[in-house]
Amino acid sequence: MATAAAAGDDLRRELTCAICLDFFKDPVILKCGHNFCRFCICMHWDENGGDYGYQCPQCRTVFNKRSFTKNYLVQNLVDKLDDLECLGSCPAPSKPVKVDQKCDQHGEELKLYCQTDKRLICVVCRESRAHRLHDVAPVPEVVHDMKIELKLRLMELNWQKSQCVKVITTDGRTRNEAKLKKKRLKEKIEADVGALVQFLLDERDSLLDSLEAEEVATIAVVDENLKIVEAEMAAVDKSIADIHGHIGGKTSFESLAETFNEVIHSKPFPSLDAVNCQTEFTDFSGPFQLIMWKKMMHVLHTMPQNLTLDPDTAHPNLIISDFDTKVEEGGIRHQEPDLPARFTRFCGVLATAQYASGQHYWEVDVKDKGVWYLGVTTESSNRKGFVSLSPSSGYWSLCLQDRLYANGEDRRIPVADYWNSPRVGVYLDYDNGRLSFYDAVTMKRLYMFDTFFDEPVYPFFSPGKYDPGSRMQICHYY
Repeated sequence: MATAAAAGDDLRRELTCAICLDFFKDPVILKCGHNFCRFCICMHWDENGGDYGYQCPQCRTVFNKRSFTKNYLVQNLVDKLDDLECLGSCPAPSKPVKVDQKCDQHGEELKLYCQTDKRLICVVCRESRAHRLHDVAPVPEVVHDMKIELKLRLMELNWQKSQCVKVITTDGRTRNEAKLKKKRLKEKIEADVGALVQFLLDERDSLLDSLEAEEVATIAVVDENLKIVEAEMAAVDKSIADIHGHIGGKTSFESLAETFNEVIHSKPFPSLDAVNCQTEFTDFSGPFQLIMWKKMMHVLHTMPQNLTLDPDTAHPNLIISDFDTKVEEGGIRHQEPDLPARFTRFCGVLATAQYASGQHYWEVDVKDKGVWYLGVTTESSNRKGFVSLSPSSGYWSLCLQDRLYANGEDRRIPVADYWNSPRVGVYLDYDNGRLSFYDAVTMKRLYMFDTFFDEPVYPFFSPGKYDPGSRMQICHYY
């Protein structure tokens, strides 16, 4: 008998999941040979798996990916537990549940639990009219069922906790990344703006030093001339005083003759002129802000680029002029060779510049135009026949047609209801996959594509159809 009980205990242990400590539910076997409930092992791996692989909770064997197989043998054994004497319908032997209270009405031990009334009752209450038709079960069975339900609920709570931990970890990582990115951007802003401020301060100091030097040089010339004139004036004052002394007073002949010889036979007075030097400082009366702006362009990391159009890619209806910077729709279709890169239906043209890395910015004059398209396109994009201006087709663009739009994947995205700025700025950050459009007067960003470039891109331009007499032109700044 003892042997049968021991065998039953061993069997129960073999059919018990090491995670939930209950009989297997939908058992699976890992490559290492250990069995678990499918839900339990999945929850365990969700909580503990990841970058370092997935471990068996018992032997710590590491798997590169989630891998298990349904164990039909164990499932069959669990399904037949009801037929085993040691694992019958009664719950597994456990410590008896002791209820200290006794029935107030009958004085008997409260060994039963009324599921209907949700309270403990005694065997006498069970036979009473009040509980005769109710769902009643022995307290040990109820306790066993409650523990099973609590274990299931515990599994759900652990699962929910793992989800909370995931969210907290992810949000914490996002929070830290946001702080780190903000710190880096702050440092970049301080460095970039600081460089411009330092440049302006250095230019200011240089100008003030030059102005100071010119003032010193001018005053030195004036002071030297004043020194000569003042010495001459002192000599003249002395001669005047001597003459007055001999004319109006008593003096000897010898003294009078000496003075007469000094004054009458002295050298003629030198010619005295005021210093004729510039005091307007004309070298410092120019447009300082414009001069600084011109100089500043050479210290910028991203300068406006002077693009030129590629006539070999232009639609035959387009006219390219002004040293390949201006494009407009013409009324006549020119007989141009059908080159591989030429647009044949869409009135577009590419720039000669090709970008495969770095940051680039250019501006386009669209003054008085009612229709235009601007953006970038990949090297291998379609230019023959109908052209889909969608990112998946290799086109990222902004267009004006009664209002301002961004050409999205499946539709046009409204950007602005009204457009009256004369210039559009296009900023390409190739490495980070971003293409931004700006009002080039106010430098307000209009729209940004966040994408990924896997091949070189070209700036492209289109003055549109049915907008004769208007042109678009690439702006050059130096």
